[in-house]
Amino acid sequence: MSQPSETDVQQIFDRIAPVYDQFNDLLSLGQHRIWKKMALLWCEPKQGETWLDLCCGSGDMTALLAQKVAPTGQVIGVDFSKELLAIASDKARKYLPKIQKSLTWQEGNVLNLTFGDNSFDGATLAYGLRNVKNIPQCLSELHRVLKDGAKAAILDFHRPSDRLMQAFQDFYLDRIVVPLANRFAMTSEYAYIASSLARFPIGAEQVKLAKAAGFSSATHYVIANGMMGILVLQK
Repeated sequence: MSQPSETDVQQIFDRIAPVYDQFNDLLSLGQHRIWKKMALLWCEPKQGETWLDLCCGSGDMTALLAQKVAPTGQVIGVDFSKELLAIASDKARKYLPKIQKSLTWQEGNVLNLTFGDNSFDGATLAYGLRNVKNIPQCLSELHRVLKDGAKAAILDFHRPSDRLMQAFQDFYLDRIVVPLANRFAMTSEYAYIASSLARFPIGAEQVKLAKAAGFSSATHYVIANGMMGILVLQK
């Protein structure tokens, strides 16, 4: 399958927005929430800081960040899907007032961020790097908007090096993800996961790309038996 255009990917996420949260919980048995908290432990957001959550989706990671930086800090959640941002904003109405005050939602493209250089104390990007059209450009933009010494954590799928785990991942995608998507009438949208994963650089390649983008430190941690990874960066 050829790589879809940026517009195609944007439309995919607009379409899956209504079932995005439910589907993520079903697919990971709720584990994606634990992995997001793990990513935060590695990048250490602190009260009063200003953070950026790229490809924020329905805002789970953005809200976790806001809990860390509130009440005086700020988190901006950026996504190119208007539908997912609408869901994130709606969910935020149920948060504590101090969390709501620390949150801002913004439609935007991670390949061309509207923020100035050296603007943020840190950043996160959960399950989004795999979907961008130009990974090196995304990492360069991330580097540009971070302050010197700032950390970032990027959580995403990973292709296992172990053949048995590779076979399990293929089985999981083919026999569980796609049929489950079919129940939601989202078969073609979630079939996209397998093809995007096949194109996605593994951990060592991500480290090389991050250093080429200018990051002084880049470490990739493999989790979930090699099926997930967290790339921790420092400018």
